[in-house]
Amino acid sequence: MHPLEISASALSAQRLRMNIIASNLANAQTTRDASGRPSPYRRLEVLFAPQEEDPRRSGGVRVAGIQESANPYRWAHQPDHPDAVKDPRSPHFGEVLMPRINVIQEMVDMMMASRAYEANLTAMEVTKAMSSAVSRIIA
Repeated sequence: MHPLEISASALSAQRLRMNIIASNLANAQTTRDASGRPSPYRRLEVLFAPQEEDPRRSGGVRVAGIQESANPYRWAHQPDHPDAVKDPRSPHFGEVLMPRINVIQEMVDMMMASRAYEANLTAMEVTKAMSSAVSRIIA
């Protein structure tokens, strides 16, 4: 793969990762699914894998998939929440089943994705500058 293609694949993968992180942050307090049924949001994770177009040529990254986290939901004491357990006999009386999303971890992941994106932009700029220099030397 050409160095520009390698960086472009990484830019695309990191952009998707940023979108997934934004979705996780936006749904950190979501207790219902799209149909309105009580079902907390599950954190999404992006899986990366190497590009495998030609075994003799290496480089590049692709998104192998997006999977839901296997971490269990968490209980939060919020008796006024519409989805709180109303049965006083329940051990979770007054609690709501919430997504297990750590906002700080999501922000760290976002910073890492942003840095990776910036690094690949820099690599593209250096590659273009080197190609221009080679063209000037040859010409």
